[in-house]
Amino acid sequence: QVQLVESGGGLVQSGGSLRLSCAASGRTFSMYAMGWFRQAPGKEREFVAGTSRSGGSIYYADSVKGRFTISRDNAKNTVHLQMTSLKSEDTAVYYCAAEIVSGYYTVLKGSGEYDYWGQGTQVTVSS
Repeated sequence: QVQLVESGGGLVQSGGSLRLSCAASGRTFSMYAMGWFRQAPGKEREFVAGTSRSGGSIYYADSVKGRFTISRDNAKNTVHLQMTSLKSEDTAVYYCAAEIVSGYYTVLKGSGEYDYWGQGTQVTVSS
């Protein structure tokens, strides 16, 4: 199994940038498809971005395309979410998620497809 810890959240103004990080434990990180999700109060958890085992296949939600970038470094057991041009509607708790997959290029987009989750990190965008 794997344990995930997010970091990098905080308060930023609209138009600003923020970089989230997810540190994973274990020695089989390269076997996991990884994803970022977010949840605002009173709303369902929604998919933000996902990456395949190698980082070669990536998928973004329409709401963040062109603004967010997901990346992974399997040698360091880390996944990142670079967020730019932030908007007030990006305000949410952001979660890192992992799932073992056999497909080298598999990207998972549904929250129900992931078994492992981090504790979340708060992102607040003012104005």
